[in-house]
Amino acid sequence: MAARDRTSLKSMQKIRNIGIIAHIDAGKTTVTERLLYVTGKTHKIGEVHDGEAVMDFMTQEQERGITISSAVTSFEWDNHEFNLVDTPGHVDFTVEVERSLRVLDGGVVVFDGVAKVEPQSETVWHQADKYHVPRIGFVNKLDRVGADFDGCIEMMRERFPQTILPIQIPIGIEADFEGVVDIIHGRTLRWTGDDPRDLTVEEGIPDEYQDKAATMLDHLISGIADNDDDIADRYLNGEDIPTQDIIEGLRRATCSGTVVPVLCGSALRNKGIQPLLDSVVAYLPSPGDLPPIEGINPRTNAPESRPHDPKAPLCALVYKVQIVDESRRLTYIRIYSGKIDEKCEVYNANRRINEKLSRIFLVHAKDRSRLEEVGAGNIVGVLGLKHSATGETLCAKDQQILLEAIGAMDPVISMAVETESRSDREKLELTLARIADEDPTFHFKEDEDTGQMIMSGMGELHLEIVTDRLTRDFGISVRVGRPEVVYAETVTTSHEAAGVCDIESSDAKVYAKLTLRVEPAPRGSGQEVHAPDAIQGIAPNLIYAAKVGVMDALKGGVLHGLTLTDIKATVLNLEGQEGRLIDETAVKIAAMHAVREACQGASPAKMAPIGMIEIVVPGEFMGEVIGGLQARRGIVESMEDRGVIKVIKASAPIERMFGYSTELRSSTQGRATFAMRFDRYDLE
Repeated sequence: MAARDRTSLKSMQKIRNIGIIAHIDAGKTTVTERLLYVTGKTHKIGEVHDGEAVMDFMTQEQERGITISSAVTSFEWDNHEFNLVDTPGHVDFTVEVERSLRVLDGGVVVFDGVAKVEPQSETVWHQADKYHVPRIGFVNKLDRVGADFDGCIEMMRERFPQTILPIQIPIGIEADFEGVVDIIHGRTLRWTGDDPRDLTVEEGIPDEYQDKAATMLDHLISGIADNDDDIADRYLNGEDIPTQDIIEGLRRATCSGTVVPVLCGSALRNKGIQPLLDSVVAYLPSPGDLPPIEGINPRTNAPESRPHDPKAPLCALVYKVQIVDESRRLTYIRIYSGKIDEKCEVYNANRRINEKLSRIFLVHAKDRSRLEEVGAGNIVGVLGLKHSATGETLCAKDQQILLEAIGAMDPVISMAVETESRSDREKLELTLARIADEDPTFHFKEDEDTGQMIMSGMGELHLEIVTDRLTRDFGISVRVGRPEVVYAETVTTSHEAAGVCDIESSDAKVYAKLTLRVEPAPRGSGQEVHAPDAIQGIAPNLIYAAKVGVMDALKGGVLHGLTLTDIKATVLNLEGQEGRLIDETAVKIAAMHAVREACQGASPAKMAPIGMIEIVVPGEFMGEVIGGLQARRGIVESMEDRGVIKVIKASAPIERMFGYSTELRSSTQGRATFAMRFDRYDLE
């Protein structure tokens, strides 16, 4: 696509930045592959089960049939430009979903029509809530035995706060599923062949679906009316509301985040793709529909905003880094305002450095097409940024803005790794650094006592993938130890203390004193850091430096050097000394001392990671499963019936759950499944 098409305000209304998100094995990548085929982006359907999916291009993805890394592509439909991100479903790679949602304008949440709302479905839904991402639902796999569209809708209404409004009725179910009734347009859509483009559109609704369609349309308009005063007045007055007005009302309600339209289909059987594309165009927002992006001025700490306009000063967010072509960094950015061109210089507001671009690309999975320039509303990959990392802001140096960073997730599992030969040790360290550059949830360090390299991640699968990449992608033969959990620290009482930076030499006379209070925070709350808006005699940038210094110091702990969590830290005062310099470095040093002193006086304690578990098991094995959980110190939180199937929700220390999948399969004849996600840290 020509660069000029991606820099105008007019073209921005034709852009849709969307993500495909769901629980593992709900069919996200299969849906994406059909979208690419139907839109003409690809000319052959890549199948996940054959290891041929275009968007799963890593060897590890193709072998396992799962998405590990979020993949980006661009295509056109109905004169609109789509930037689409296919995200992982496995809980170990939740950060890929998190950072993708941070830069997307809308989402398509895919549900398994048989399994319905699964644990990771809820997780990604709440992640979308966190970033205020409007979304559409797509109930997939209606061709499978046990598929239940209405049951899935009911479960969505039970689990989610938004108004859930189906806009289609499936025609047939399981092996008889052949099409859908479009209740808004009053028509029937049938897919008549093996090609997803073999779509027949029939005006009118079959007799057997007339009553249900009328009831659902009335419910749909009523749901829109609850969120739209104009529609509400006309609905209450008994007026007939034209189709176009229903569509526009549904779009407004969807973009506001209060309503979620739901469609259905079977991606594997090539049914339901075109109306899904049409609904993205009709109901999800363009960048031009969004309010200005909010941030702060890093110089003054005052609120700052940018309109979604290519003529405004540059504002972009780095959301992903990928190592390509052996050693080059491909940096993925979302441009909120302004524009960039090849060879231009940008300012990193986090690091306070200039960076120079060398290339700009539209990305299609592992392939790239070059652009000369690109403007607001787009998601692109760029080469040339040597230092910028995930969550950092790029802007114009003379008009700076700092956006909220992408939330960090601390690893919960660690594992020792060592090379087979001593000559590979340096190569291992460099390679782990490259992987950590790509993946903010992957950490590594050298154990001071043993000299071993310790790598940490979000779960056993996460570290298994890293180990496999070390051997196969980078040619390093390694041995690994058994997995161990990563602990954290917290405080159990409140305490105040002061930290001082007092440096006096021939070159400098520097002084800063920071007074801090720390106290326990609720479980799962993470870190809360507060600072006054103003302190007499102290510049705003120094107050901001105090806050940053406290946040950095909380990463180090006081007992075992572990990250402090579930803690509230409040800066009470910051002061200098007459005749001596107070600068940002001195403030951060004082903050570090204050955190250590305050935490040591607040009865610090060690915390273990706790996982939330959902087990789906036939009723006849309930006793064995509950007994197995209790043996691992699991606590059953709830149980519910889904026909003959039982769903157990429980919590347990992650350390106790190693090897549980094998035990569960053995005790249930392979008929039970489970999913676990990190939930919180708690006292041992």
